[in-house]
This record gives sequence, C-alpha cells and structure tokens, in this order.
Amino acid sequence: MKYVKWIVLMLVLVATLSALAATWAYKSLTEPLPIKESMTFDIERGTSIIKLGYQLADQGWLPHPLLARLAHELDPSLTPKVGKYQLEPGMSFMDVLAKFDSGETIFYPITLLEGHTYRDYLNAMKAKGNIKMTLDGLSAKEIAEKLGVEHDSPEGLLFANTYRYHDGDTDLDIFLQAHALLNAALDDAWENKAKGLPIKSPYEALIMASIIEKETGVAAERPLIARVFISRLEKGMRLQTDPTVIYGMGERYNGNITRADLRRPTPYNTYQINGLPPTPIANVGKEAIIAALNPGETKALYFVAKGDGSHVFSNTLREHNNAVARYQRFQRRKDYTSTPTQ
Repeated sequence: MKYVKWIVLMLVLVATLSALAATWAYKSLTEPLPIKESMTFDIERGTSIIKLGYQLADQGWLPHPLLARLAHELDPSLTPKVGKYQLEPGMSFMDVLAKFDSGETIFYPITLLEGHTYRDYLNAMKAKGNIKMTLDGLSAKEIAEKLGVEHDSPEGLLFANTYRYHDGDTDLDIFLQAHALLNAALDDAWENKAKGLPIKSPYEALIMASIIEKETGVAAERPLIARVFISRLEKGMRLQTDPTVIYGMGERYNGNITRADLRRPTPYNTYQINGLPPTPIANVGKEAIIAALNPGETKALYFVAKGDGSHVFSNTLREHNNAVARYQRFQRRKDYTSTPTQ
C-alpha cells in the first residue's frame, strides 16, 4: 500500500511537471519576441528549424534552442525558406516561423525609365547594391542571347516599368521580366495597329517607338511626333532626328552635336541614311509603342523644340525654317532636339 502511494505521488508530480513544462514551452513559443522595432532577418541557404532555434537562442530570443524542435514536431510542414524577411514587434516565434515558411520575403523596387538604354538600366541596378550583376561585362549580342532573342542587341527589348525583386536576384532576372512585359505590350499594340503603316514588323515598331520616346518632352505630343515620322517615311524623306545621331556617336557624344557629326555616316545617322536605324535607340513604355502603331492626325512634316519640352509643328519647310530661326537657341543642347532640314 505504501508503494502505491509513492507511485501515485510520483505520477502526480510527473504530471504536474509535464503540465508546467508544456505551459512554459507554449508560452515561450507564442509570447512576443523581444523585437523592439521593424527589422530585417536573413534566412541563409541550408538553415533548418533546429539551426534557427540555436541562432535565436544565442540572440536571447528563445530560452532554449530545442524549443524549435518542439515547434517542428507541432507542425512538421514548417520549413524556413531562403531570403530576407521583415519582422515586426509583437511577433512570436511561431509567427516568425510561419513567416519564414511562407516565403514572403522583402521586395525591393527598381524603375527602368522610359527613354533609357539597357546600359543605363545595368548602371541603375548596380547602384542598388543588392542585385547580383551577371551581365555587366557581356557584349550587347551576348546579353541578347541571354534574353533568347536573335537580335544583335537587347536595346529596345526591355519594357520601361517599375519592377520588384528580392535581395540577391540577378540583373538577368529583372531583364527577363522586362522582356516578357515588352513582348506582351508589343503583341497587343501590333494586333490593334492602324492600317497602311510603313512599319513592316513589330521590331520596326520598337525602333520607331524609341525615336518617338527620345523626341517627346510632353506626353500629349507623342502621337503627333509619331505621325510626323510616319509621314516622312511614307514620302521617302529621311527622318533627320538628333537622338539617332547621338546614339550612333556612342561615347563620342559630349552633350553637343556639330555639323560634322550630322555629316558623319553611321548606321544610326538618320540625316545620312534612308528609313529607320538598325535597332531601337532606347527602351520604351506602352505609350510610345501605341503612338508608333496608332499615330495622331497632322499634316506636319517638321517640328522644332521650343525649349520647354514642347514643339512647334510645321507643314512646310518654310514654316519650319521660320520656327527654327525663332527657337534655334534651344537647338542641339544636351537635351537634344530634332530639327529636320529638308
């Protein structure tokens, strides 16, 4: 009888201790962690829940690392996923673990601006500091191959937009997103293009759109600028647009265009070549693509910048020359403005 009492007493003691341990464990897993303000937390490749438990215990966030094992036994499906996470005050270990399991890592924005080149985009990515640069030393042709296109350059094949990326994503990851969006926008615009345009392919539409974008200072003028260039193509007139000359000059461009530059033959000098240059000269957004394939209505064949971003449009060369005489002090400054001469 005496032994039975001892056994009962021991069972009660064990049950009490187990209940206390369970209460302590539950409280440790569900009470707020000592996170005083919003913070980021990195989960590196190969981090298990057990390893995470030791890491948080070392930081004083958990009273014992083996509590992480208990959490895993409570929900074996929870697995930390690699990435950078945003943690907030009031989160418990179970909340944090669910966050790490969700894969809802921090996104960062990057804006690829209209009218900028793919090299400008690479420089913008490098400046972010948390994008892995893999394309920096490659040629234009090699980058185009990475995008899976048969063109000699990725210029014009990237959609100007704001993109979200994770810490450690590559420049190619972002370029592939931009190329996919470009294809979608171009396909839609091509399907709904105006009839009878002298634009023979979607790629030519991108070339035209890039010229329109570089010449546009006021968004409302895009369709009119598009019509001027379309009309000049239809009449067999050279485009005579400064941005193409600048693009063809490459690193020789110092902010000014001389008459010698306008006379120097390059594949992009539309004062010297007929038709379109061989590639786009910049990357564009939806509006420029739509303008290229659905130009506005005007009889103008010329335009000159007024110096405030807008242009004076002229139907005849005489009208245009008068406008040039009035506004020529704004011509060919660093912000380039096109003034066809014939």
